[in-house]
Amino acid sequence: MSRRSKPAKRIPTADPVYNSVDISKFINRIMRRGKKSLAERIFYSTMTRIEEKTQEKPIDLFQKALTNATPLLEVKARRIGGSTYQVPIEVKPDRGFALASSALIEAAKKRSGKSFIDKLANELIDASNGQGAACKKREDTHKMAEANKAFAHYRY
Repeated sequence: MSRRSKPAKRIPTADPVYNSVDISKFINRIMRRGKKSLAERIFYSTMTRIEEKTQEKPIDLFQKALTNATPLLEVKARRIGGSTYQVPIEVKPDRGFALASSALIEAAKKRSGKSFIDKLANELIDASNGQGAACKKREDTHKMAEANKAFAHYRY
């Protein structure tokens, strides 16, 4: 473990269209090989596709999808006395956002469909309704934490 102080958290600048830091972080998660303009094009096309399909504000739907996909508990492996226990811990907001956004993107990649824009739009719509693979992953994480509730006293 490092003895030095933790580095300061870098917060990306808000995106130009919706003026939201969360969207900027999400675009950075979509980005591959430093191609940010492509990631931005994908995300904003997804938002217009969502607006066409649902006739509601895509930013509200995006926030609702993130909220529904964010886990509140997770398990962390902790080695105690020669055996490893899955200890349930609470998820901090930053980590929750990271887990939710990566779950949404991974679930969209695994969907069947033609373009990533369609897949991501459908996954965000499903997540905002409490369905989809990202929400299922959240439920599985909560079930795992609930099953290992007996080891909660090993929390650190």
